Amino acid sequence: MDEQLTYHVPVLLKPSVDGMNIRPDGTYVDVTFGGGGHSREILSRLTGEGCLLGFDQDEDAERNIVDNPHFIFVRSNFRYLFNFLRWHDIEEVDAILADLGVSSHHFDDSERGFSFRFDGALDMRMNKRAGNTAADIINTYDEERLADIFYLYGELKNSRKLASVIVKARAAQRITTIGEFLEVIKPLFGREREKKELAKVFQALRIEVNHEMDALKEMLYAATEALKPGGRLVVITYHSLEDRMVKNVMKTGNVEGKTEKDFFGNVQTPFRLVNNKVIVPDEAEIERNPRSRSAKLRIAEKK
Repeated sequence: MDEQLTYHVPVLLKPSVDGMNIRPDGTYVDVTFGGGGHSREILSRLTGEGCLLGFDQDEDAERNIVDNPHFIFVRSNFRYLFNFLRWHDIEEVDAILADLGVSSHHFDDSERGFSFRFDGALDMRMNKRAGNTAADIINTYDEERLADIFYLYGELKNSRKLASVIVKARAAQRITTIGEFLEVIKPLFGREREKKELAKVFQALRIEVNHEMDALKEMLYAATEALKPGGRLVVITYHSLEDRMVKNVMKTGNVEGKTEKDFFGNVQTPFRLVNNKVIVPDEAEIERNPRSRSAKLRIAEKK
């Protein structure tokens, strides 16, 4: 348990698992297993035929696998949710939980390159076995593409200047470490907002490295298909991009938020909102776990 808590303190644990409306014999999915905190709470409520699938593409998460007859671990990106449900002969599930936050373990491991607090390789891959690293992106994407990433995924106003400075610096020498990268970009940010702006730069790169927006979109559509009528979709978000996507799917059935109406003018959506007002951590939780500060919990029930 200490290992699991060190890896990642589960955010909004009780309200999120309560929101799944768990039946002891139901079938559930935790698409972001991580430290296993939410999964352990779900498993504590299962008996008999109850089943939980836990998804995680990061091999480090396997250290936290729960030894429980009701649990199946799936080492995969949650974008392949539908494929693995079919593989396990599961047609429909009772609830799906997604905690979209990056595990504390990733931020605190200097080797993974997720945080600007340490020097180390510019990596940022959730799945260390495949794909481009952050260094690959910084050194190979053209200036316009880099600017777009910082603007779209980091919502940085100086995205063009940022891209220009990076392209000039890499022409002299490849940028491979966090230290080298910070040396290039730090002069662009005032001291009073430096940490917030750097966090946005690293967020933008992490999203691009792991194709997070595409994966989230695919998972949300797969979840919509996989849930039984009355099944719950429970999602914890941490930044406006993913929160907007989740809110749109729950309200309209699509990530763009385009409303389709029937003959009588009623909005056609596969979901009914369980909490109209977003649920956020209370002061006590934020004090215990400052990284929960930006969390937002949304719950919807399939019609």
